[in-house]
Amino acid sequence: MRFLIGLIFLSCMTLLGQEKKPTLMVVPSDLWCFQNDFYTSFDGEKFPDYARAFQESPEVLQVVSQINGMMAERGFPMKNLENVLKTLKSNALEDELKMSKETGSDLRESPMDMLRKSAKADIIVQLTWTVEEQGPKKAINFILQGIDAYTNKQVATATGIGEPSFAASIPVLLSEAVTVHIDDFANSLQAHFDDLYENGREIIIRIQVWDDWDKDLESEIEGREIGFIIEDWLADNTKNGSFNTSDITENMAIFEQVRIPLIAENGRAMDARRYTRQLSKFLSEQPYSIPNKLMMKGLGRATLILGSK
Repeated sequence: MRFLIGLIFLSCMTLLGQEKKPTLMVVPSDLWCFQNDFYTSFDGEKFPDYARAFQESPEVLQVVSQINGMMAERGFPMKNLENVLKTLKSNALEDELKMSKETGSDLRESPMDMLRKSAKADIIVQLTWTVEEQGPKKAINFILQGIDAYTNKQVATATGIGEPSFAASIPVLLSEAVTVHIDDFANSLQAHFDDLYENGREIIIRIQVWDDWDKDLESEIEGREIGFIIEDWLADNTKNGSFNTSDITENMAIFEQVRIPLIAENGRAMDARRYTRQLSKFLSEQPYSIPNKLMMKGLGRATLILGSK
């Protein structure tokens, strides 16, 4: 019996020691892409053109693979940028316009939104690098930035310059420069993800109404305004009741810092789409019976339009 209890105790301790880690995707930074003319334009705004960077710059594959390997060695699950780009192309996800079936309303997604939604990485690791020649030696400057894929907030950073070296290989130069900083960077990424597990992931929910709907957010159903019905649902279904009503009028509402659990009650991963779908279903059922349309922009921004599906 003591032996059995001991085994159970050790098993529990092993499970507790298995730290959940965020999924990462390493990309060349916006700055590097823009400085090297690897960008595309969308609605008057510049976005990195990763596909062309991979095709035309051998350095990109080398440095991305190097950082991928270093983070994987530290136990982080990795999403391969090149493979994600191929998936985007094969699935024709370049289509940038999504239309409402009934009203023709559109929700335009940028190339970056689409990439992040396809990859479903928790954190994007942006890498900037430059190589300096110092006589026969070379040194590499680098900046690593950890960006939360849902909020676009920077959650970790590391910067430095490697010692001048006779090594001709850029991956070797990068590895030598990054090695001193990589563990602190990884710890910052992990600390952010631990906070998400404890306090929930941040998303943004926007509520709108169709122009031809005969109600608005100030309309009452069973004595309660629709806007307050939504706020009360969020208070009951966020981590620790945590969310911020940034703006609300009769026709729209914006809820920011909406903290949602990473894992649903059924054990599946929770994301902004699944979470807001619950709100959508709640509003569509009795006693409210509000038809609505759920639209997504990237990973962390959901729009619920009331009055039509």
